Amino acid sequence: MTTTATRPGSARARAAIAAKTLRTDRWWFAPLITFVGLSAWVIYATVRVFMHKWYFVETYHYLTPFYSPCITDRCVPDAAHFGTPLPSFWLIPEAAFTLPFLLLFRLTCYYYRKAYYRAFWLSPPACAVPDGHKTYSGETRFPLLGQNLHRYAFYAAGIISLINTWDAIIAFRSGDGFGFGLGNIILVGNVVMLWAYTLSCHSCRHIAGGRLKHFSKHPVRYRFWTFASKLNARHMMLAWITLGTLALTDFYIMALSAGWFPDLRFVG
Repeated sequence: MTTTATRPGSARARAAIAAKTLRTDRWWFAPLITFVGLSAWVIYATVRVFMHKWYFVETYHYLTPFYSPCITDRCVPDAAHFGTPLPSFWLIPEAAFTLPFLLLFRLTCYYYRKAYYRAFWLSPPACAVPDGHKTYSGETRFPLLGQNLHRYAFYAAGIISLINTWDAIIAFRSGDGFGFGLGNIILVGNVVMLWAYTLSCHSCRHIAGGRLKHFSKHPVRYRFWTFASKLNARHMMLAWITLGTLALTDFYIMALSAGWFPDLRFVG
């Protein structure tokens, strides 16, 4: 027999459910996979950033995005396109000027908010599953007030994507001439995915078409808004793909720099 409870002033009875949720599917599986995936990537990226080695292949000008732009005086001269203004203290990563902005861009991303809110904070862990916290204040208090910086982090991410694009372009230089290898394919593929993820950002879509009352009067912005909207529908997929391409690009360049195996060359 179902136990019911009636609210004061209400004519209808409500079922009194003792269980935390009536879901019978494996609702916990998705947040668990997210937790494992994001944790593994953060651990790998942190270790690589503070290794301070195996980041540049001088023969082919391959520079890993984890160390771009290289600005400490530890940097190989050919990898330091913007000079070396920072000292070589081990707590200072080679890409100290860009990594904080990239981290802020990912942390404040609308998809990543959902991902780590559910997987790490259990807030809530899944649809129709109670929140793991007794109170909820939204993003109105510190430190979550920082989520409002997402638009500005998007601007910085765009500049960093330009730097990564330049790194991919100059990597076609082998010695004094043109060169092309598997590393170039990986670098270019990573840059393409990074641009797709960056332009699929909700802020990018709003910047392109927000506050426009008449699209017909702004055909260029309308076309770009349409393009960004199509990418935005795949924002979650692109968020995960770029984590994969970043790790793959870094690992491949690390392996070449460490001498584990040679680059597969097609030209040069």
